[in-house]
Amino acid sequence: MLERLQKIISAAGITSRRASEALITNGQIAVNGIVVTELGSKADPSIDSITVDGKPLKINAERLYILLNKPTGYITALKDSQGRPLVTDLLKDVPDRVYPVGRLDYNTEGLLLLTNDGEWANRLMHPRHEIEKEYHVRVRGKVIDQQLKRMAEGVELEDGMTAPAVVNLVKSGEQNDWISVAIHEGRNRQVRRMCEAVSLSVVRLKRIRYGTLDLGTIRAGNFRYLTETEVRQLAGHSDKSDRSDKSEHFKKTTALKQSGGKASGRRK
Repeated sequence: MLERLQKIISAAGITSRRASEALITNGQIAVNGIVVTELGSKADPSIDSITVDGKPLKINAERLYILLNKPTGYITALKDSQGRPLVTDLLKDVPDRVYPVGRLDYNTEGLLLLTNDGEWANRLMHPRHEIEKEYHVRVRGKVIDQQLKRMAEGVELEDGMTAPAVVNLVKSGEQNDWISVAIHEGRNRQVRRMCEAVSLSVVRLKRIRYGTLDLGTIRAGNFRYLTETEVRQLAGHSDKSDRSDKSEHFKKTTALKQSGGKASGRRK
């Protein structure tokens, strides 16, 4: 059956649908030996030969969904021109290639999702779903109520006014305060920029929740596989019959986790 190329590439787990469009327009995709650069192009993955950078496209039959506790000092990308450590370096035990759902900055830590399910990733990242992400932020000095109120109501950034957020004081220390910031937008470095807009200097930034998922007790640099129920709930398709962990895929990934879902990787 003919399908749009970006959908085929995304479903194969190479990258998200949006990033797949860039691969096409950059001339990195060929169908039956002919380079394709038009986004409206279609192909039939069952009969057509599709290559990405000259390598045959492999359609993954098995989907992987991973929750990683990203440490600072890692790039949320599949490659880096500066040779810095990648978050995928922490997934040595994962049997197939996965890619990040969204981004966390080099100096930001915490909950990061990775998958090879392009359609699932696309749903999570689409703005219309407004999935809430919660961050804990340690700021230099003391926070005043007016700063929290301004962030909660929305602040003006160079790319426009932010949407209302849920902002609270979590912990007060002698030199640093911790605040919680929950947003549903996905702008670049948004939480840091919101803090800067109200004259708060960020010392540490950690994402602790993504929609219905929280970081739990996973140590920095380690990961776990999501259950089927978690995958469905996060995408807004909760399975009311509660069939979690009963499919062959989730039996296999659970076994992999029990046999060593511990990340390895170098730190910088």
